[in-house]
Amino acid sequence: MLQNNSVLKSKIDQLWNKFWSGGISNPLTAIEQITYLLFMKRLDDLDLKRISDAEFTGEEYTSKFAGEFTLPGTDQKVDKQTLRWSNFRRMSAEDMLNHVQLRVFPFLKMLNGEESPFTHYMKSAVFIIPKPSLLVEAISTIEEIYAEIEKDADEGGQAFQDIQGDVYEMLLSEIASAGKNGQFRTPRHIIKLIAELVEPQLGHRIADPACGTGGFLLGAYQYMVTQLDKNKKNIQPDEDGFIRNSVSSLLTNEVSGILNDSLFGYDIDVTMVRLGLMNLMMHGVDTPHIDYKDTLSKSFTESNQYQIIMANPPFTGSIDKGDINESLKLGTTKTELLFIENIYNLLKMGGTAGVIVPQGVLFGGGKAFIEARKILVEECQLKAVITMPSGVFKPYAGVSTAILIFTKGGETEDVWFYDMKSDGYSLDDRRTKLDGYGDLQDIVTQYKMRDRNKDSDRKQKYFFVPKVEIVAGFYDLSISKYKEDVFEEVVYEKPVVILTRLKTMESEIDKELNELEGLLG
Repeated sequence: MLQNNSVLKSKIDQLWNKFWSGGISNPLTAIEQITYLLFMKRLDDLDLKRISDAEFTGEEYTSKFAGEFTLPGTDQKVDKQTLRWSNFRRMSAEDMLNHVQLRVFPFLKMLNGEESPFTHYMKSAVFIIPKPSLLVEAISTIEEIYAEIEKDADEGGQAFQDIQGDVYEMLLSEIASAGKNGQFRTPRHIIKLIAELVEPQLGHRIADPACGTGGFLLGAYQYMVTQLDKNKKNIQPDEDGFIRNSVSSLLTNEVSGILNDSLFGYDIDVTMVRLGLMNLMMHGVDTPHIDYKDTLSKSFTESNQYQIIMANPPFTGSIDKGDINESLKLGTTKTELLFIENIYNLLKMGGTAGVIVPQGVLFGGGKAFIEARKILVEECQLKAVITMPSGVFKPYAGVSTAILIFTKGGETEDVWFYDMKSDGYSLDDRRTKLDGYGDLQDIVTQYKMRDRNKDSDRKQKYFFVPKVEIVAGFYDLSISKYKEDVFEEVVYEKPVVILTRLKTMESEIDKELNELEGLLG
């Protein structure tokens, strides 16, 4: 969507530039402060909409701005109505900054009650916009961004929440520190692809043990919401060919409650936890369960908890050997291997995972690499290995990756491989949207129609490999080991024909040189 809306993209760039020139040059700090403002705006808009909807439907709804708010550490009470974006945005610059710093932000931090994960991880959050002028300019630009979102939603038919999500995801993509410690933001179209393959259902417990800003949890949420309306004919595919929505006429309070209790995320960066919480809340998940935890450490004791896991764990780096969870038996400190075993442990029997790994995991010859792959093949039903081109994670990294789809406790008879050549975007640092969907929709179609009796031609993009062959090859899962190269026969002209052509060309060159010599006298 953003690729087609230069006005919206320009306004987002303006917002970044205002923060940069206003003295907040660290991209991660800037995105956190911008997120707080977006969250204040969205909180007001959603609350007013829910009040209106409740009046229309007759359902009960208690406004988040009803009553008074006692400022922490004081006896002073303020009318919550004054904390609405629509109210404080009309204040003078000095009064607005003072009001947001001392009243609105403390209210925001306590939004879901003292015992909620959101409040817990917002305790250390600080509102650090230093200048009244920067706050006024930022609020004005955000208002313009939201006006453009509404216009785009009206003209393009896309849900407002989805466009807002695109905007927020674009802001998140600007975090310059992405890629640190092997943490790369997963492109949204790859998240949608994995959700389509693992098919999370209403009532499933769904987790991401290294969730970052919550992209996979949001992808699962949107997939499930879309399924509520899947029989409607007026939902159009997005730019990647997927049908997605964040809102539904069937999203009742009861269904929303089930969805709220379905999504669980963990991360070792408190800032990412806060961003993830707000990301989900801005998309309608009122009480997301995202916690600050290292799921590889001894302090994390969960197992056999989830029906679905979607994850893109850190690709590189290692963990302190003394802090590795004792349930992890691979005997390595490499996080990309430990997460495979950890995800296996977290899945319930019969649970399914869609996990992104560096392609080195598929063929590494070390003992821990082989043992990790053995878990996938011997203790799971390894359903698919989908290799992706190296540009998918640019501009953060050029590492080649693959998607693993596996079900805990099933039996692997053979493994379906797919060699993705294009994800619908250019594979350079710009990642420009190309015409069509690349291989995305073909992967979904072929995966759901896969047939071991038909998908046997290893010269094609996709094919099955029997387990016995994989085991014999030390559980090697690299597609290059099994795919047969296609060599096209090149027919050359006979030497006598080539020689005749060369003589003709030489004669023509001599003629041209003689004419040139004559002209020069």
